[in-house]
Amino acid sequence: MGASGVQQEWGRRELLKSAAGAGAALALGPAVFGPLRAAEGKEVINAALLGAGEQGKALMEATRRIPGVRFQAVCDIWPYNRGWAARRLRAYRHGFNAYEDYREMLDKEKGLHAVIVATPDCWHAEHTVACFHAGLHVYCEKEMSNTLEGARRMVEAARQTGRLLQIGHQRRSSPIYGFCKEKLLSEAKLLGRMTAINGQWNRSVHEPVGWPQGTGLEEAALKKYGYESMHQLRNWRWYKGLGGGPIVDLGSHQIDIYNWFLGTRPTAVLASGRNNYYDQATHQWYDTVMAIYEYATAEGSVSAYYQTITTNSGQGYYEMFMGHEGTLLVSERASRCRVYRESWVAPTKWERWTAKGYLGDAVEPEKKPAAQATGLDSRESEPPPCYQLPEQVQSDKLIHQPHLENFFDAIRGRAKLTCPAEVGYETAVTVLKVNEAAEAGRRLEFKSEEFVA
Repeated sequence: MGASGVQQEWGRRELLKSAAGAGAALALGPAVFGPLRAAEGKEVINAALLGAGEQGKALMEATRRIPGVRFQAVCDIWPYNRGWAARRLRAYRHGFNAYEDYREMLDKEKGLHAVIVATPDCWHAEHTVACFHAGLHVYCEKEMSNTLEGARRMVEAARQTGRLLQIGHQRRSSPIYGFCKEKLLSEAKLLGRMTAINGQWNRSVHEPVGWPQGTGLEEAALKKYGYESMHQLRNWRWYKGLGGGPIVDLGSHQIDIYNWFLGTRPTAVLASGRNNYYDQATHQWYDTVMAIYEYATAEGSVSAYYQTITTNSGQGYYEMFMGHEGTLLVSERASRCRVYRESWVAPTKWERWTAKGYLGDAVEPEKKPAAQATGLDSRESEPPPCYQLPEQVQSDKLIHQPHLENFFDAIRGRAKLTCPAEVGYETAVTVLKVNEAAEAGRRLEFKSEEFVA
């Protein structure tokens, strides 16, 4: 098959597979179709947005590009957020009823099928469970919860009510990541024996998130919802009890991919977390986190390193999977993705995959200077041959759109969730353990039963 046929050959079929295997995905049954009775014929899904902050707005923008999905209402405790979202929805001819209290929204809004939950992590469990008991399916942003107890309640409620729960690890539905997992790693096995993973998400220093003058909530309203100040509300990710810090906010997306691509869970983690720059009074969580995971796979052991730095943006974010025959550099930014063949591997071994369209154009490697002229160590490896990903796997959709499409397709019975409750729980266990290991200052082992909700 040539490059032009790659997307058609694998695209929809592969994206409809559960990333965690058939056993981890929720089965499709009559319960899925119950809430759609009001939408029979046109199959319109009526949705509400619960949490209209920056992430909620991003999910709203991605969702409104999906045919057959209509927003009916928005809910946020801050009038500024819910007013902005309601005006935006009205401009695009969606419903624009706005609520402060989610319970009022669930009580008054009739004909809803699904809710997108994008509130702070500490509210995910309460909001999601309430939506389930109102008969609604839920797309919940990651992290699933800031506590494992909260995440466990979400899994149990999904099982009890038969509702669908998609956790917002959007790489699980990404055409780029799906192609790399299914074609380059599982089928072509271009990397050989996986031995190591390296990933990071670095961000530069920035001022605390503020708010327009005159729009702040009164102290009583803030305390009602568990916040001490507007500063804390706007910067909740940095506060213990509200969020989990950068390793949860940023690292969770990428560490989730470690588990997915390896097809297993880690056995241990060692971590360092420190405040190297920010004041702990306003940044209770670490501004710099470095973690090393240990994995045991059927092929052998794998070491996986991860760092998140919020004081320097060097090299941005990516994940690098390294085997003895090649390296995969993957990112949501398609232009950064590369596949490297170790120089000792015969080019003919990769030619069949180039012919099938699994590899894009070759990138000319940087020439190694002569050791005699530069004084470089002669043992330095030659720069490996490099390939881009084929253009066909790149998408012009917004980053979150394929994951939301998968969620709404699952509601219609056309797909299985790529990140159902059980998978989201496993990732929460994996990621939250980093903060625990950093606090303990030692290597912590995982027990297999920890991953079962």
